[in-house]
Amino acid sequence: MFTGIIQALGSIKTKLAYDKGAVFSFSAPDFDFSNIAIGDSIAVNGVCLTAVEIGDDFFKADVSQETINCTIFSELEEGDTVNLEKALRLNQGIDGHLVSGHVDGVAQVSDSFSEGESTRFKIEAPDNLVKYIAKKGSVCINGVSLTVNDIQANEFDLNIVPHTLAVTTLGTLKKGSRVNLEVDIIARHLEQLLQGK
Repeated sequence: MFTGIIQALGSIKTKLAYDKGAVFSFSAPDFDFSNIAIGDSIAVNGVCLTAVEIGDDFFKADVSQETINCTIFSELEEGDTVNLEKALRLNQGIDGHLVSGHVDGVAQVSDSFSEGESTRFKIEAPDNLVKYIAKKGSVCINGVSLTVNDIQANEFDLNIVPHTLAVTTLGTLKKGSRVNLEVDIIARHLEQLLQGK
């Protein structure tokens, strides 16, 4: 589990595609590796990955074909910047919201504009995920915990403050950008319970 509070920015050092998957290595000189071991989970743009190799300022992870198919990992290239977060530990507080690191789908920025000191983004969600998104509810965009300002049809609004724009990759988003979307985990499980599954 994660919180959606980004701890550092990293970049894709290498991307080695193979049949039915890929191996990525991520350069992360500002990331604290002091309490990370091989086998630990690290969220990269909101995707929970398992560290299979760790260096002083980088880590390597396998990425399955399923992950490539369901996320923007298929579009990432060497040198691209990514958001990083270590897995939540039980003795930590939760500043964002509970995030599983299991991306539900890819959404797209339909508009962005300044609103005071902040930036307002309009995000178009896939039709099958809209029912899980509620006004003043939580979503995770590229690993960042955010609050939904409003939702109309399949488009929802986010208000991003300057600090978040500066310390995450959200500041680079523009109209047409595709992003990883994880909806609220409670909404997904509640639906299963109500359906008796």
